[in-house]
Amino acid sequence: MDSVIAIAGGIFAVLGIVLILTGGLGVMRLPDFYTRMHAAGVTETLAAFFIVVALMLEVGWGIGFFKLLFIMLFVLITSPTASHALAKAARHGRLRAHGDDPEAGSS
Repeated sequence: MDSVIAIAGGIFAVLGIVLILTGGLGVMRLPDFYTRMHAAGVTETLAAFFIVVALMLEVGWGIGFFKLLFIMLFVLITSPTASHALAKAARHGRLRAHGDDPEAGSS
């Protein structure tokens, strides 16, 4: 039974690592602020979830499990909220997305 939990924890950790690398690649390769922020925000939230689940499987039942549970809930609530606030601030600052045509709405 311990080996099954260790394998599941390893799978969740690898999934988290792959998502972090994919998000980093998206931040480097995507054309504008909004798509880069989307790549970073979505992959960071899901990667943090997978990594914390892997840690929860490794720790087992106890105080460490519940501490990790609260960390996961905090990340799942604050990360999307922070991404939304950042996007809204960029939009209010009139930061244009790649491909936005400033002349499109003037006719």
